[in-house]
Amino acid sequence: MTGRVWTGNFSAVTTLTARLKALFRRPVAAERNGAPAVSRWRTTIGMAAALAVASTACGLTVTRLNSAQKKPNNVWVFFTVEKGDEPVAGLQASDFEIHEDGELVSIYESKQVIQNPEVAAVMYTMLLLDVSGSITESGSADSLVDAATLFTDRVGKSQKVGVYSFDGEKEIKTVVPFTEAQGSAQGGLESLRTYKPKDPSTNLHGAVIEALKELRKQLDKEKKPLKFGTLVVFSDGTDRAARFTRDEMKTELIKVEYTDYEIYAIGVGAEIKKAGLGDIGRDGTELATDQAEVKTAFERVADRIERHMKRFYLLSYCTPARKGKHTVEIVANSKDPKGTGSLSWDFNADGFGPPPDCDPNTPPSFPLRTNGVPVEDGGNSGGGGANVKVKATASAEAK
Repeated sequence: MTGRVWTGNFSAVTTLTARLKALFRRPVAAERNGAPAVSRWRTTIGMAAALAVASTACGLTVTRLNSAQKKPNNVWVFFTVEKGDEPVAGLQASDFEIHEDGELVSIYESKQVIQNPEVAAVMYTMLLLDVSGSITESGSADSLVDAATLFTDRVGKSQKVGVYSFDGEKEIKTVVPFTEAQGSAQGGLESLRTYKPKDPSTNLHGAVIEALKELRKQLDKEKKPLKFGTLVVFSDGTDRAARFTRDEMKTELIKVEYTDYEIYAIGVGAEIKKAGLGDIGRDGTELATDQAEVKTAFERVADRIERHMKRFYLLSYCTPARKGKHTVEIVANSKDPKGTGSLSWDFNADGFGPPPDCDPNTPPSFPLRTNGVPVEDGGNSGGGGANVKVKATASAEAK
């Protein structure tokens, strides 16, 4: 199963628990006189509520996205760490504890490291721009191109970015194909300054549907087993073309193959209140009342994308297990923000053990994921998946 286990501020929880137990054991004056203990129950309920608040306020959410193991005795797990809606970045290998069957595995034995997530994962961002008549004929194209250029330069430092456009026509158009080359988007975006649409209407619903399909098509070309897509939609108004209904678009958005996709919307102009871009931007919507705010809106979305990328971790270690099924628990400990959380799953160690010696820097052999569905078990992996070699970082040091 996918692990999302909370482990919070144990000192606060212990204190509250002790107070609750003491409260139940101690009779109040009203009870000794035969009266109902209403006040005690009210106090108890209030303290229980406080306990719940303490439990949720201090915990981290650790979510397993994939895991694998392979002879001689390598184990890998790819996961995210978050606190509330915010990513927890910068954790080192020594910030994680590994427990197998309830027993802590020494870092001398585990040799645990944090590998570069790019070993196993690829991330694409598609920027979908509205270039209908209301944009191109209103003198807004320059501010859009300037904002989009800054966005692609910033996000393109850490992932592949592609730019597409739409107007009233049925198909979306490629402005800049997906690339990892920083600054390569500028040339294609410059062409939008003088672009004149053949159909000045706005096929917003249809463009979103086509963009999702195109994003998945491009990701499917990648050989890495874990694939994450982000769609950012910019528009200044409602769908005027009516080629697809809003319900048809919403049905496409919730399909299982887009489960891992993050989708943002940026809206600008007088029509924006009617656009209902919130139906599109399920991970965030930025609204700008005029063209002067467009750059700021793009910057806020770029910031969200950058922060969300930092929540990914790929932990690799050498298991001491040599046979049978085992339960492994990974405990994350963060100092800033302060909190603790864990995930767990089962794996099979039959046939494990040297020779050769286990190297924790070995790239993982994750099975390919299909339709964005998270892995559900830790069955043995016999190879396959990503074999790209990227230097591991953040090795745990024995103390």
